[in-house]
Amino acid sequence: MEITTPVIIFGITGMGCGLLLAIASRYLLVKEDPRIEQICNILPGYNCGSCGYGGCSDYAKAIVTEGKPINLCAPGGKETLQKLSEYLGVKADISERRVAIVLCKGGDNVAKRKAQYNGIADCSAAELIAGGHKACSYGCLGLGSCARVCPVNAIEITSDNLAVVHPELCIGCGKCVVVCPRHLIKLIPETRSIHVLCSSKDRGPVVKKVCDVGCIGCGLCVKIANSPALTLDGPLAVVNYSHPLENEEIIAKCPQKTIEKRPGTITRSS
Repeated sequence: MEITTPVIIFGITGMGCGLLLAIASRYLLVKEDPRIEQICNILPGYNCGSCGYGGCSDYAKAIVTEGKPINLCAPGGKETLQKLSEYLGVKADISERRVAIVLCKGGDNVAKRKAQYNGIADCSAAELIAGGHKACSYGCLGLGSCARVCPVNAIEITSDNLAVVHPELCIGCGKCVVVCPRHLIKLIPETRSIHVLCSSKDRGPVVKKVCDVGCIGCGLCVKIANSPALTLDGPLAVVNYSHPLENEEIIAKCPQKTIEKRPGTITRSS
């Protein structure tokens, strides 16, 4: 009897607590707005974080509960924005899709090394060791940090250790832009096709010593283009992607062959 009574009391107490919790859960349950799930289904589901949130679910909640703009999803592009606009009944500016580009073409076949790097395959780590192994202090280190963070495998590290973005695969999330320690990667409108593939701020004679295809700041392309789309920033020709650059003569006239026209598809190296 001494053992049975406490067991019965505890049992009744447990049942009572369980009943109270069941009642409380019914009345205190916070129902999620069904629009959140619908918006999640519209978003591409990459969970890349380019919108500034932890993933598509968090962004969907922010749209519904905080009224955040619906045009923050870069990977979704115009199609996703159009669907969100129609579903929510709100207007949004449909901007042009953006893709990443690496503003350097100095692979090992054309750019010199100042040392042999034997550390971990990480560009930031290599940069910390005497400023990297490339003789050009602005060139692509080619260790693949950008390729590893790309959620859709749009970045290839070529056989000569150069990062190349395949624009037809790029979703414009910007993760590669953030991870590059030399800030060589930019997000640009996908319709822009002419690029100065160099980021060196060194003078021409210095550039020529370390890279066969680096910009020497001669200014010839700027004179030929005669457009706000192409200017000299010190010794470097820089494309202003907010303006169209269509004069292809500058590609042929560039003495260093630094300027290229990149089509919508770049063939992967074997």
